[in-house]
Amino acid sequence: MDLMPPTALVVTGRITRAGVPGLCARLEAILAATDATVVDCDVGGIEHPDLTSVEAVARLSLVARRAGGRRLRLVGAPPALRLLLDLVGIEDVVGLVGEDGS
Repeated sequence: MDLMPPTALVVTGRITRAGVPGLCARLEAILAATDATVVDCDVGGIEHPDLTSVEAVARLSLVARRAGGRRLRLVGAPPALRLLLDLVGIEDVVGLVGEDGS
C-alpha cells in the first residue's frame, strides 16, 4: 500500500503584509493539486513572529476552509507565535498542533 506524503506548506523568514497574498496563493495551488482534507503548515521557520504573522496564519486558515471545508494544521510554531495566537484568541481556531504532536 502506498502512503501519500503529507501535504505541506512551509513558511519561513519574516512575514510581511505584502507577502501574505503570495502565501495564500501558494496554499491555493497546493489545495488545487490535492484532495487532502488537511494541509500541514510548517511555521517553525518564521522569524520574529508578530501580528502580521498572526494575520497570515488566520488568512491561510480561511483559504483552507473556503476550499471545501479543508483544514490548516500549524506545526512547529515558535513559542512567540503560540503566545500571539493565544493572546488574540485564535489558537484553537487555526489548528495549532501541540509540541507533543497532538
